[in-house]
Amino acid sequence: MDLKTTYVGLDLKNPIVPSASPLSEDLGNIRRMEDAGASAMVMYSLFEEQIILESHQLDHYLSYGAESFAEALSYFPDIETYKVGPDVYLNRIRQAKEAVDIPIIGSLNGVSTGGWVEYARKIEEAGADALELNIYYIPTDLNTTSSEVEQMYLDVLRDVKNVVSIPVAMKLSPYFSATANMAHRLAEGGADALVLFNRFYQPDFDLENLEVVPRIVLSSTYELTLPLRWIAILYGRVPVDFAITSGVHTVEEVLKGLMAGAKVAMMTSELLKNGIPRIGQILEGMVQWMEEYEYESVAQMQGSMSQKNVSEPAAFERANYMKMLSSWRTEPGGKLI
Repeated sequence: MDLKTTYVGLDLKNPIVPSASPLSEDLGNIRRMEDAGASAMVMYSLFEEQIILESHQLDHYLSYGAESFAEALSYFPDIETYKVGPDVYLNRIRQAKEAVDIPIIGSLNGVSTGGWVEYARKIEEAGADALELNIYYIPTDLNTTSSEVEQMYLDVLRDVKNVVSIPVAMKLSPYFSATANMAHRLAEGGADALVLFNRFYQPDFDLENLEVVPRIVLSSTYELTLPLRWIAILYGRVPVDFAITSGVHTVEEVLKGLMAGAKVAMMTSELLKNGIPRIGQILEGMVQWMEEYEYESVAQMQGSMSQKNVSEPAAFERANYMKMLSSWRTEPGGKLI
């Protein structure tokens, strides 16, 4: 059975790629994911805030005591042992490249252009095979327009493409008012792939202490339908590779993503819930399904259920919404039949 696929120009042995998560902070986990069958790995994200913090800390140490006597030089930390987040991240990419044979994809998480995008070049120099840009931005300013938000994405992509030669994937949120147009503009701007979709973690209220608190909720199966729909709509119309993420937990969900048009299926929550060996189990299940339904390769199914290839393209648009609502039936008491 031929499970091979390609993603951003990389030849992969299968479509299963663990997405950015704390799992890749541990080199042993990276090895275990390769052993379980992962075809590539997206490293945990390096955040813009970490890079800015490093810059501020370095400026503090270099300027502190500068007007004092020469003995003040003893205040300075040993630059060789002064460890900061970004340097650790770059070193982890180098270690991962030495430890495994699968492609390593770096991940940058930020919202603005500026000096921090230079770390894209450093990630490339550290040996990353590709780079994923995860722009996590929530526009709360009442004066910020949708066009300004869209331009921010395009500017970051442009600045990163100017400093790297490795492929660049854009991980998007599902909240654009014109998703298809945005995908088209990103492709024109040089994106090699679109990863659909980013999950925005939402705050919660602690009613005991009357505080706003962070709440991490792992993805669930029902979240798959949104990226599934958009990949199916965009496949064959926007000239980039697609990665499906959010809600990928089972063999069936991987297969659905491929049939919509994805080149790879990215997962994290399933591995955090049920362990790294799930990768191998899903791959075995894919082979069994493909044998049962007489598929010879992953390439044979990719895009086969996309909007341009199905018999009822309107199923992905408003017509299907109307059809679904009209199909609901309830009992006299209001219970759904």
